[in-house]
Amino acid sequence: MRFERPTVIALAITIWQLGGSPAPAQDMRKYITPPDQLVVIRAGHLFDARAGKMLENQLISIKGDRISAVGPDAQIPAGARVIDLSAMYVLPGMIDTHVHVNTGGSTPAQRALIALANAQADLDAGFTTVLDMDSRGGFNTVDLRDAINSGMVQGPRMQVVGQSINQRATNYYPDAHPDQVYGRYYDSFTETKNVNSPWLARAAVRENKLHGVDYIKIYTTQDFVGPVHMWRPDATLVNSPSLTLEEVEAVVDEAHRLGLKVACHTYGGEGMRSCLTAGVDAPNHLLELDDAGVQVLLQKKLPFVPTIDDLIALEAPDLRDTGGRNSRLKMLERAVRRAVAAHVPIVFGSGATSREIPHGKQANQFAYYDKWGLGAVGAMQTAYLPAARMLNYDWDGQIGSIEPGKFADVIAVSGNPTTDVSELEHVKFVMKGGLVVRDGVTQPANLASAAK
Repeated sequence: MRFERPTVIALAITIWQLGGSPAPAQDMRKYITPPDQLVVIRAGHLFDARAGKMLENQLISIKGDRISAVGPDAQIPAGARVIDLSAMYVLPGMIDTHVHVNTGGSTPAQRALIALANAQADLDAGFTTVLDMDSRGGFNTVDLRDAINSGMVQGPRMQVVGQSINQRATNYYPDAHPDQVYGRYYDSFTETKNVNSPWLARAAVRENKLHGVDYIKIYTTQDFVGPVHMWRPDATLVNSPSLTLEEVEAVVDEAHRLGLKVACHTYGGEGMRSCLTAGVDAPNHLLELDDAGVQVLLQKKLPFVPTIDDLIALEAPDLRDTGGRNSRLKMLERAVRRAVAAHVPIVFGSGATSREIPHGKQANQFAYYDKWGLGAVGAMQTAYLPAARMLNYDWDGQIGSIEPGKFADVIAVSGNPTTDVSELEHVKFVMKGGLVVRDGVTQPANLASAAK
């Protein structure tokens, strides 16, 4: 049975109707900021993500969904809505470059509801932008992204990879129905595409492009294709590459030709070397990153997305860190420290998926980065401009810092995260594009008052 892809949109409209909202035609842009809206935020402490320091007593002027001015002497237009965050620490909205919002459900409607709920949990936690790194079947993340962009539903800004491209010519489980894996329906396109040659790899990239993705995702360490045993008992990696260097190079070249970027899931060995050599835009995990790998990252000006939460969840009970040298988390720590020492940009990506790696809780990663050599400010910055630069379409000119001309994506916390980065786990205020998403700080009188 094949379901059409507008499932998310139709489902969202149905939810509104059941909730007694106005007709969809009247409410289609409910979450789009009016272009003439005027808002001013009084920021007692404002984090300058570009300089990496706190500024005191700043005003953020916002018109529509964009920041118009920032500074201690910014003007407060007559009739502007003033939001008083003078007792708070104000920061740009955070960016998580590795989430999976599709985490279950046996029907398209269930999957759409779960994906929307996960995306909204990330937004509520202050992650105003996310990159979905594999829908695990189907392209409904494309529909979710578009529904958010149109103002139909509330959610973070999204870029999406849709389905990953792998070297299998059949489903994960050959006995499953062609359109169903784990009871989940999806389009049988790139997930079942035989990419066992550079030309077939290019064809798979083109198919994904036609589905409307922003990014291409490949796996070159063969841990996502059936019962492959990749780890030895001491947690060291068994070299198990999947795609060849020529196939990876074809994916990267075709994606770049079509205006897409490429992310690579890889832990080490030949698979990691292939991704780095081919110049993928988003190298993820890299547990076995060595000095030679660091040199390639520097030469090609590539970032590193460690996904700490992802590795914590992967630790089997008998392999969890007990002080031993070879737990996966220890491997990742060594890789991150090596990259940090060489000034490789570290980009925030959590791997947020489900109960084991919960959406909305991923800010716990900052404490690891702080401890592993970045310090509190460096840890915070992983979720700002380095992350924005890694996204497609030059989004570092749109998000990642609080500056005139950028989207008004703003969060606030109670304490100073530059001295205690765990404050980012307790976001109190969230604004996305000039619309307040979460307000656990101000009182109604503060929100509605005009400038005096």
